Amino acid sequence: MKSTTESLSPTRVKLTIEVPFEEFEPNLKDAYKTIGSQITVPGFRKGKVPAAVVDQRVGRGVVLDEAINAALPGWYSQALQETNTQPLSQPEIDLTRFADGEPIEVTAELDVRPEISLPDVSAISVEVADAAVADDDVEEQLDALRERFATFTEVDRAAQDGDFVTIDLSAATKDGEAIEEAQAPGLPYTIGQATMLDGLDEALTGLSKGETATFATTLVGGDRKGEEVDVTVVLQDVKEQQLPDADDEFAQMASEFDTIDELRADLTDKVTRGKRMQQAAEARDLVLDEIVSQVDAPLPEAIVTEEIASRRQQIEQQLAFSGATFQQYLDDQEQTEDEFEAELEKSVRDSLVAQFVLDQVVATEELGIEDDELSQHIMRRAQQSGEDPSSFIQHIMEHNHVPEMVSEVLRGKALASLVESAQVKDASGGSIDLSKLRADGTIDDGSDADATEA
Repeated sequence: MKSTTESLSPTRVKLTIEVPFEEFEPNLKDAYKTIGSQITVPGFRKGKVPAAVVDQRVGRGVVLDEAINAALPGWYSQALQETNTQPLSQPEIDLTRFADGEPIEVTAELDVRPEISLPDVSAISVEVADAAVADDDVEEQLDALRERFATFTEVDRAAQDGDFVTIDLSAATKDGEAIEEAQAPGLPYTIGQATMLDGLDEALTGLSKGETATFATTLVGGDRKGEEVDVTVVLQDVKEQQLPDADDEFAQMASEFDTIDELRADLTDKVTRGKRMQQAAEARDLVLDEIVSQVDAPLPEAIVTEEIASRRQQIEQQLAFSGATFQQYLDDQEQTEDEFEAELEKSVRDSLVAQFVLDQVVATEELGIEDDELSQHIMRRAQQSGEDPSSFIQHIMEHNHVPEMVSEVLRGKALASLVESAQVKDASGGSIDLSKLRADGTIDDGSDADATEA
């Protein structure tokens, strides 16, 4: 078999496959066996019908069609490997020459990744936020830990910011008609969180147990989203949160540390590592955005159109699930439909260019992937999705998502390589060497290697 490629455009190629008829003979034998097992001929067992008899019964042309249809997928895959062609779309296959006993010729037209001229990444400079940890950052983490061990005491006073309350909510139209789906008795709520309705915090503040208040608001979900209503709230009880003291006793109860100073030091370290990871994520985004802005990459328009349609469909499905309309979404975003379409198209085009850039780096640098890297990535994806890891793995295996996971890991490596080549500085002007940043946010200062050598 011989395979050649012809460039039709920067993003489309024509693949020509030539196969001598003698290489097609094994496929013919398989076709005779397949068809022979499907027909009944007196005097012959199924699957043992001679080729000549099969020809008499169904015709040589049927056998040739069966054989060529079975052979084409394998020839196409082999041709892709021989010509190192990376397909982006399903091929348009044409059997250009096929006669009994003669050499066979097949052509396939398909979209491919364009060759991209990358800018000088070492000349790219980006600025990220400082990773400095303030006392307030640590206290915020400590308070969050204390809240996990908080107790709640019912108090006989007016409700105030930060109180935990139980309320009954009832919404009615401006005409006074109760909205059946907007009746909610016994709701727990924390004043000041502003997670339910505009105006609720203000209505509750100053109320005492058993008192009622009514306020006007706009519904934020359901079939009546955006409707102006009157809401009546009844305060059932008021509880005050009691946080444990931040002392050595609390440190021993809430952690493996003996003193509050040790606990604070550990929280400081965790916050610092988290800020370093935020720096790295910000740097990756900024560097990739800068590269994409400097790359003039031709894109397969069919792929662009398909991706735009897919993303719009996802948005519309999510809106339908939440009970909102597309027009409501546009109003919330303060966009016209033309502005939405333009933004969506730009996002799709930038995303495709970014993928092509990273895939080219993977190929150029011959980046590979280890089994443990793939396993760790799959576990992180499972955690991000909130699914049970076993169920997540079963799902990706059943739906053949493993190649997608492999691509994600390789593209991540490619992006890390690009970022390490760029100049990354923090807001204070200090240079950041992300090549030494470990996955947990710690810095590789070479001490581990020194200790091993010692």
